[in-house]
Amino acid sequence: MTKSFAYLLFFLLLFSSANAQSNDIVIKGTIIDINTQLPLEMATVYFSTVKDSTVIEYATTDKNGVFRINTKKIEKPVFLKVNYMGYQPLVEEQKGILESKDFGKLYLLESVNALNNVVIKTEAPPITIKKDTLEFNAASYKVRPDANVEALLKQLPGVDVDNDGKVTVNGREVTQFLVNGKTFFDKDGALILKNLPADIIKKVQVSDFKTKKEELAKQESTSDNSTINLTIDEKKNKGFFGKILGGYGSDDRYESSLMLNFFKDQQKISVLASSNNINSTGFSMDDVFDSMGGGRNSKNVNQSSGGGKGITQSNMAGINYFDAWSKKLDVTTSYNFSNSINNNDSKSNQENFLPTGNILTASDSKTRNENTGNKVNLELDYRINPTTHIYIAPTFNQTRTNGDSKSSTASEDENGQALNESKSESKSESTNNSFINTINFNKTFKKESRNLSVVFNNNNSRNDSNALNLSQTIFYQDSKPNDDRNQNSKNNTSSDSYSLDLEYTEPITDSLKARFGTDFDWSKTINDQKTFDFDAATESYSDLNLSLTNYISSQQNSVSPNVGITLKKSKLVINLTSKTSIINYDNHSLYAGNSTDLNKTYALPFANALIRYKFSRSKNLTLKFDYSNALPSATQLLPVLNLMNPLNTVIGNPNLNPIEKNSAGIDFKNFDFRTRSGYSMFIKADYYNNDVVSTSVYDDSGKRTTTYANISGTYIASIGGNWNQSLKRDAHVLRYGLGINGSYSFDKGFTNAVLYNAKSTAVTPRVYLTYEYGELFSISPSYSFTYNETNYENYTRDATSNVVHRINLQTTNYWPLNFIFGNDFGYTYNSNISGDFKKDFFLWNTSLSYGFFEKKLYAKIKVYDVLNQNQSATRTISATSIRDEENTVLKRYVMFSLAYKIGNFAAEKGSKKRRN
Repeated sequence: MTKSFAYLLFFLLLFSSANAQSNDIVIKGTIIDINTQLPLEMATVYFSTVKDSTVIEYATTDKNGVFRINTKKIEKPVFLKVNYMGYQPLVEEQKGILESKDFGKLYLLESVNALNNVVIKTEAPPITIKKDTLEFNAASYKVRPDANVEALLKQLPGVDVDNDGKVTVNGREVTQFLVNGKTFFDKDGALILKNLPADIIKKVQVSDFKTKKEELAKQESTSDNSTINLTIDEKKNKGFFGKILGGYGSDDRYESSLMLNFFKDQQKISVLASSNNINSTGFSMDDVFDSMGGGRNSKNVNQSSGGGKGITQSNMAGINYFDAWSKKLDVTTSYNFSNSINNNDSKSNQENFLPTGNILTASDSKTRNENTGNKVNLELDYRINPTTHIYIAPTFNQTRTNGDSKSSTASEDENGQALNESKSESKSESTNNSFINTINFNKTFKKESRNLSVVFNNNNSRNDSNALNLSQTIFYQDSKPNDDRNQNSKNNTSSDSYSLDLEYTEPITDSLKARFGTDFDWSKTINDQKTFDFDAATESYSDLNLSLTNYISSQQNSVSPNVGITLKKSKLVINLTSKTSIINYDNHSLYAGNSTDLNKTYALPFANALIRYKFSRSKNLTLKFDYSNALPSATQLLPVLNLMNPLNTVIGNPNLNPIEKNSAGIDFKNFDFRTRSGYSMFIKADYYNNDVVSTSVYDDSGKRTTTYANISGTYIASIGGNWNQSLKRDAHVLRYGLGINGSYSFDKGFTNAVLYNAKSTAVTPRVYLTYEYGELFSISPSYSFTYNETNYENYTRDATSNVVHRINLQTTNYWPLNFIFGNDFGYTYNSNISGDFKKDFFLWNTSLSYGFFEKKLYAKIKVYDVLNQNQSATRTISATSIRDEENTVLKRYVMFSLAYKIGNFAAEKGSKKRRN
C-alpha cells in the first residue's frame, strides 16, 4: 500500500510539471472602469471559440484589476470576453492564441446610463459575482451527458465534494440545497446531488446560509456555512425525468427504488420510493453502486468499524409538491412514509477502573427493532404586499416503534471473583405524535433597513409506551438479595413548548443598525411512569410497584429582553447581541407517596459577537464569541430514586448550578480563482464552568449508585486547516488537497467518588486527490492518520494512546463504450481493538454495468465486501473505562440489478439531441 501511494505521488509531480510546461502561454491585462479609471476586482475574463462559444479558459481579476490566464496554443479564431456585474460586456475577436500577450488596460463602461429601454443579450460568463452571491454558468463546465449534479459541482472552482458526500465551497460547508430557491424533499442535498441531471441546470448560485428570519429581514448571515441554489434551464422546465431500479442477489439480498420528477413552469412534483435489506435507510441512488451502503455512500457507514450496528430492512415512499399558486403565494408540501426493521447480535467486554480495584463486565444481547413513521410538511410563503411577508411551516410526525431484546451480563473483579450476573428479556411498543410549527412575520418600512420581525414557534409531542420486562439479577457478594422482576411498565410523556421572538431594527446610519427585542418562552414536560408486577393469583399485571412508579413534571417560563447592533461597511461586518433571561423553573415529583417540589428563579446572561472582514470576494476572516447558560434537567435535579436498572440506582442532586459555557473561534478562508487553489484555517475553544457530570459509587457486589455533580474548569480546543488545488490540461483534470485537524481537551470527573483529571490530544492529518481523464476514467485515493493520547492525574489509570489508519481508493472507468466499472476500496487499522478481534480489515465493493438503448437501461452486477472481511469491532476508551464491542454487520453478497432512466423535456421533443 505504501508503494502504491509513492507511485501516485510521483505521478502527481509529473502531471504538475507537464501541466506547467504545456500551458506555457500567458495572457494578462488589467480591467479598468472607463469613467473612474479605477480597477475592477473579480471581473471575469475568458476565451471562447468563435464557432460554438465553448469556454476554453478563464480567470478573475485581483484587487488591482489584473488578470492572468495560463493556456495552451490555439490555432483557430477565439473571442476574448470580459464580464462584470453592472457593466457592458467587452468582446474582442482574436485570430488565435499563438503566443503570450499583455493586453494592457481594457476598459469597461457602466451599463446603467448607456442605453435606455434596450436589453443587451450576451452569453453568461463562467463566473459572476452578484453582491454576496457567487454564480456559476453550468454550460461553461463540461460533464458527461448522463452526469448528475454531484459531477457538475466537482468541476466548479472552489467546490469540493468528498467521499462522504459533504460539499464545501471555498472551505465553507454547504448545509442547504435548493432548486429554484425552494427545498427539494430535504436540505442536506443527498437527493439533489445523486439524482438531479446536470444537463437541466442553468446556474449554480452560492451564498451565505441564512435562517428564515435573516432571509426575510434581509439581515447579515451569522453562519459559517453556505447555501447552494440550482436554477433549472427555462427550456427544460417542462417535462419529466426519473429512474427505476430493481435488483436481487445472494443471501436473499434485494434493492428497489423509484424516483420520478415532473416539472411544469413553477409547478414541480417529485415521487420517490425504495425498499431494500442492504442497510440503505435513506434515498440516495449512486450512478455506480445504486443503493449499496458503503459503495459510494460512506457517510451512512460507521467509518471506525466498517459497518453500522445490525442489518436493516428499509422501506420508504414520499411525494413532494411545489407550486406558485399566485404571484404572492408559494406552496411547498411533502409526505414521507418510512419503515425499518433492524436485527442485531452484540457482545462486549468492559473494564471499569476504580481506586479500589477494577471491575470486568461481559455482555451479550440480541435485539429486533421496528420503526414506522409518517411525516407531513407544509410551507406557505405569502407576500402580502411589497413590505409585508409571512412564512408558515407546520410539520406533523407520527412514529410507531416496537422491539424485542434478550441480554445477559456478568461482572467480576480483577481477581476473577464473581460479583453479579443478570439476564433479561423485554418486549416494548410505543407511539409518538408531534406537531411542530414556525410562523415568521416580517414588515419593512419606507426607511431602508427599518424592520419588524415576529417569529412564533411551537413544539407539541405525546409519547405512549408499553413494555414487558422479565429479568433476574444475582448478587454474589455482601449477602445482597437477588432481584427478580416480571413487570409491565407504562410510560406516558407529554412535551409542549412555545416561543415568541419580537425584534425591531432601526437604522442609525447607512452602515449602523440597532436591534431591540424580547423573547418569550414557555415549556412543560410531564413524565408519568407506572410499573405493575405480575400477580400469579390473577395471572395479570395488576400489582402496582410503588418503587418503580413516578410522576415528574417540569415547567419553564422565561422572558429575555435583548439588544444588538450591526455595523456593515464595504468589507467589515460587526454583529453584537446581548440578552438576559429571567427564568422561573418549577419541578415536581410524586414518588412512593411523597411529593417533592423544586422551584427556582434564575437571571441568566447571554451574549454573542461576530466580526467578519472580507479582504476580497473570496477571502475573509471571521471571529466569533458566544457566552451562554443552560439549566440542568429535572431528572438531574430532583432527589428521587430511579430503580429501573437493577445494577444502577440513580438519584438527582437539587444543589446543581446552571451550566456556564464560553465559546470562541477564529476562521480564515481564502480561494484564488485565478490559480484555482485555496486554503482555510480555524481555531475554536469551549470552556465550561459548573458542567454537569454523572458520578457513580460501586458497592462490593458491583452495583452502582449514581448522582450528578458540577465540575468547573474543563475545556476543549481544536485547530485545523485545509488546502486544495485544481489543475486542468486538455482532457486531464487533477484535484488534490491536504488537511489537518487537532484537538486538546482537559476533562474532570469522578470514579468511585475520587476526582480525576484527564488531558487528551488528538491529531488527524489527511491527503486526498482526484484524477479524471475526460469522460473515460477517474481515480480518487485518500489517506488519513489519527493519533489519540490521554494522560491522567490523581488517578491510578496509566496514560493511553492509539493510532488509526484509513485508506480509501475509488475508481470509475467509462471505457469501453457503454460500460461502467466502479470500485470502492477501503482499509482501516485501529490499534485500539483488543486481542480478541482483528485490528484491521478491508472493505472492497465493485460494480460492473452495461448501458442499452442509448444508455437508458443499465444492467449491473455488484459485489459488496468482495474479500468478505467486513467487521464491526470497536474499542471505546473513556477516563473511567475501556469497552470492546462487536455487532452484526452486512457481509459479502452479489447483486444483479436493472436500472432504467426516463426523461423528456418539452423543448426537446423531436430533437435528435434529446437526453434522457
